[in-house]
Amino acid sequence: MQLAAIALAWLVYFVLHSMLAASSFKAWIAGRWPQAMPGYRLAFNSLATVTLLPVLWLVYAAESDWLWQWRGAWGWLANGFALAAVLGFLATGRSYDMGEFLGLRQLRTQGNEDPESFKVSFIHRFVRHPWYCIGLVLIWSRDMNGPLLVSALMITAYLMVGSKLEEGKLIAGYGETYRRYMAKVPGLIPLPWKFLTATEAAALMSDREQH
Repeated sequence: MQLAAIALAWLVYFVLHSMLAASSFKAWIAGRWPQAMPGYRLAFNSLATVTLLPVLWLVYAAESDWLWQWRGAWGWLANGFALAAVLGFLATGRSYDMGEFLGLRQLRTQGNEDPESFKVSFIHRFVRHPWYCIGLVLIWSRDMNGPLLVSALMITAYLMVGSKLEEGKLIAGYGETYRRYMAKVPGLIPLPWKFLTATEAAALMSDREQH
């Protein structure tokens, strides 16, 4: 029952998160309270953080035996992957407009539209969703008990589904340009044989600007 409650809590959190992030819901809010839209992203992020806290409390308050723990050489390897993921997160932050991501730029400029430009950063030449990839490395490189394993499985499933939902919006916004990008670059896990060269990335961005 404890694990079922944790799984249900994650499911409710993910459904709420997806609903509030949906373009249709944002359009509904914009149609009724347009003056609220500049602060929507900041409010969304704040609510996502606050509602995450009780879920994490359920996970870490639950008592459970360890299913596995990384020790010895495996521990060094797991922690090495985790450290690389953290450093990767810090490095890839430069590829994003963090003011826009947090919602501060929209609040400052009173804007409510997503940016029109299509950009392929260095890391995006190798994986379409680098932060999702980093998240997967972090959760699966940790020791696992029952609650943590349920959480890892739920988060992994959500990242897989969420990436598809997000890409539906990107295809709607960027059309064939994004479809061509998807055909060349993997979604969540980098593959050595599947990536964009710097020349190909520049060509994609240039093609988008011309259209």
